[in-house]
Amino acid sequence: MASSTLRALAMALLLSTGVAVTAVTLSASTVEAAGVRPAVGRALQEAIREAASGNGGAASAKIREAESVGGLTPSEQQAIEQTKNYVAAKTGSGGGATGARAKFANDYNAGRYSSVVGSDADALRSSGALTGEDEVVIAQAYYLMHDFESCIRHVRGLGRAGQQTLELLNRCAYEAHDTEAQQSALEQLVVDYNQPKYWSDLLDNADRVSGLNNDDLLDIYRLRLLTGTMKAEPDFETATEIAIQLGFPTEAATFAQKGIDAKSNRGARLINMAKTQAAADVAGLAKLAAAASAAKAGDASVKLGEDYWGMGRYQDAVTAIKAGIAKGVANADEAQIRLAMAYIGLHDRDAAVHALAQVSKSAPTHTLAVAHIWSVYARTH
Repeated sequence: MASSTLRALAMALLLSTGVAVTAVTLSASTVEAAGVRPAVGRALQEAIREAASGNGGAASAKIREAESVGGLTPSEQQAIEQTKNYVAAKTGSGGGATGARAKFANDYNAGRYSSVVGSDADALRSSGALTGEDEVVIAQAYYLMHDFESCIRHVRGLGRAGQQTLELLNRCAYEAHDTEAQQSALEQLVVDYNQPKYWSDLLDNADRVSGLNNDDLLDIYRLRLLTGTMKAEPDFETATEIAIQLGFPTEAATFAQKGIDAKSNRGARLINMAKTQAAADVAGLAKLAAAASAAKAGDASVKLGEDYWGMGRYQDAVTAIKAGIAKGVANADEAQIRLAMAYIGLHDRDAAVHALAQVSKSAPTHTLAVAHIWSVYARTH
């Protein structure tokens, strides 16, 4: 998020809370043009000059002098109010919460961020006028000061955060190299708003987990395909090659066809290879199913179920994988991930989340990362 965007957002928040930010441009000529009587006009002009010099007390005294003139007209009352806002914005005096808010806005607009997060925020707190919108502006000020750790702490202290605040947390965490805070922000953005750009960033983080094997990478590509976040033609090619290597040619053909649609230069060769192997896979499926059923261990049944998943045969996938788990498998954690995938295909969110909850907390980091990202997907679709 660019600094200019943050400033624009903050000023919109400040304006929405009733701060007359434009009052900071008030001048003596403005008062003269306002159609006020000389006794009122002179006092207000002096108040403006005193405020410009930083003399808040003297400026407030001149405003009181103008207010003491009898029979104030609507124009004179408006001029007095504008001058009060100007004095408050310049000096932080003469208006309690109103003055504190005006100075808060003025300092942010002028780039005096240390005042915004310090004395200005304290003044609003002490007057009981600090709002949730103000808290977001304070976090933005920390970001613009490049105090990213304080930005993270401040946003986390706000409780429930909206989309713009979560995006700010994500940006501050990225700049601070705080992967845990960034992961948390992205997951909340995905859960609450489920937009491809957030999925793309979340899966980029998953790609960086150490120890990923081809099974894990294929899962990430599967999720990219499901969320519409395949980045470029090479993604389709790599996903196709991994799926072929792992023995899922029907799924490989799906990736390859998507690559063709994305005008992949190597896609035609890969899809021909995948389709040839997929045809053989389908033809031999009954034999594979019989062999899996006859096997003493359940690993072949789990792999068969994963193959069914790639074919879109989700109920068959559930049946095969559950049969494999019941027999016992070499990698129980991966089997639970495959079972969850099958339930996701059936739109049975609760069953998918339950299956993923069975993955052991002591599983390898890369397995836990893949299980977690599938869990996020299950909860958002």
